[in-house]
Amino acid sequence: MPVSKCPKKSESLWKGWDRKAQKNGLRRQVYAVNGDYYVGEWKDNVKHGKGTQVWKKNGAIYEGDWKFGKRDGYGTLSLPDQQTGKCRRVYSGWWKGDKKSGYGIQFFGPKEYYEGDWCGSQRSGWGRMYYSNGDIYEGQWENDKPNGEGMLRLKNGNRYEGCWERGMKNGAGRFFHLDHGQLFEGFWVDNMAKCGTMIDFGRDEAPEPTQFPIPEVKILDPDGVLAEALAMFRKTEEGD
Repeated sequence: MPVSKCPKKSESLWKGWDRKAQKNGLRRQVYAVNGDYYVGEWKDNVKHGKGTQVWKKNGAIYEGDWKFGKRDGYGTLSLPDQQTGKCRRVYSGWWKGDKKSGYGIQFFGPKEYYEGDWCGSQRSGWGRMYYSNGDIYEGQWENDKPNGEGMLRLKNGNRYEGCWERGMKNGAGRFFHLDHGQLFEGFWVDNMAKCGTMIDFGRDEAPEPTQFPIPEVKILDPDGVLAEALAMFRKTEEGD
């Protein structure tokens, strides 16, 4: 009895092409229409895992972790230097939902950078900022500005310790004028000292002490003042 064999149905070409086009696992360079490209891991057609993204328009390069198409985890962002043409690192740290979040270091220039906490790509939490003029701020941040308790150390050694709000001295604080050997302690509003006291502090070690020392404020006859107060108190009680 003759045996007949049914020929296998051939798969449509578009199905094979579609299967190959699905991006999962490690892929080589995948280009976008605008010239951007990505090299790394994929999951269900989105960047997921380790990978490197290059943006053609500004030359930015991100190398690090991805999660469902967004920068998420630890990664480094670099930009081309206008003078040398080479890429320089501008941020290294943690990301969440395509924004800087957690601990990271941001470089604003050759001598200016921030190291500390981030939230939503803004400095928020605890951090230390090194300014290009030599000043250093260390303390709390909110909405990309010093806010809360913090210390600003100036290049000449003088420093402010106290409260900040919206990037300015606001509230109780102390300013150490170490160059003159004086200490101001008082209350501040928008970087202006409104009231407080000034005393000599380390005057003998100061490089440029003031010409005249600040006299100590004290009672000449404390025992006499106390006795007078007690006498007035007793007299009041007897009158009652």
